[in-house]
Amino acid sequence: MPSRNFVLVVYSLLAVLHAYIGWRVLPDLPLDTTARTLGALWLVASFVLVPAGLLARGIRRQPLSDRVAWVGLLAMGLFSSLLVLTLLRDVVLLLAAIVGLHSAALVSWTALAVPSLAVLVSLIGFINARRTARVVDVEVPIAGLPDALDGFTIAQISDIHVGPTIKRSYLEAIVDAVNGLKPDLIAITGDLVDGSVRQLAPHTAPLSQLKARHGTYFVTGNHEYYSNAHAWIAELRRLGITVLMNEHVVLQHQGASLVVAGVTDYTAHHFDEAHRSDPHAALAGAPENTGAKVLLAHQPRSAAAAADAGFDLQLSGHTHGGQFLPWNFFVPMQQPYVAGLNRLRQLWVYTSRGTGYWGPPKRFGAPSEITRLRLVPAR
Repeated sequence: MPSRNFVLVVYSLLAVLHAYIGWRVLPDLPLDTTARTLGALWLVASFVLVPAGLLARGIRRQPLSDRVAWVGLLAMGLFSSLLVLTLLRDVVLLLAAIVGLHSAALVSWTALAVPSLAVLVSLIGFINARRTARVVDVEVPIAGLPDALDGFTIAQISDIHVGPTIKRSYLEAIVDAVNGLKPDLIAITGDLVDGSVRQLAPHTAPLSQLKARHGTYFVTGNHEYYSNAHAWIAELRRLGITVLMNEHVVLQHQGASLVVAGVTDYTAHHFDEAHRSDPHAALAGAPENTGAKVLLAHQPRSAAAAADAGFDLQLSGHTHGGQFLPWNFFVPMQQPYVAGLNRLRQLWVYTSRGTGYWGPPKRFGAPSEITRLRLVPAR
């Protein structure tokens, strides 16, 4: 549990940021006093709702818990855009003053633009987040890939975050889309859930309907450890999904072999030392002469150890591609890759933008994806 001082600091910062938006925007709005008062009341409500959205899981009664989460998380998404646009407006006004273009009209209309654009971005972001993720096709060139593995397809889904706002119907649509690809293998690269097995088992049940020639494989993400990873590992195995815990399987495909390995989340040892992520252990005992070695690892920062271990391809998620602007610019502070296909020595690293979303139901500038990766020979 966070300390009392930490909670006090967070609430104080949240209050200061809401006050900053009100101070910088409300007095300059070209609207009447009633509209400004309503704006001030919304900021007060937002200050209460934003933390409520994150803490709603502590409410035992349903559907009250989910409804509080919905309202609070929507408020969080809007607050984020209001804050960013207020900061951007202040930069614009400062530059205008420097070059001599500052005027009362500019002050008024930029003030009006802040809430208008925040609402528009939040609406577009909501639509993007709630639609079923689109399929992204990626070719991965593997040196020495046997002809038998040319065109081998892996459907990757990641960071769905089944929880307060993502339920069974949302996941069913994803499962149907993945099955429609008829992949050779399905990879789920962590952060599947935000909640306990008792709360969410009916909503994750559609995963048992996933179909692929060589089966479905799962690795834990950090959010599984927030939600009792041991219970979720058992539940996913009950659904017929292979959970790879620093281990591998060797698949035979049209006469060629393919190693598929998986590691626990990069931070798993903070929750259970026995779950410490280890790409070398995941590959231990694997045959040397295989067509390709593929690692499932929730966080891209497993890549350095994966390259050292000798993998050809790592599939990751975690970043959400930033989920919505401008947070994609902050991802590199923690992760080596934000999204897409990248190269680290002999290792290809593909980082999914995620198939669902976390927190605010909002995606802007970072669309969700179901990834269809196709192995091809390097030329």
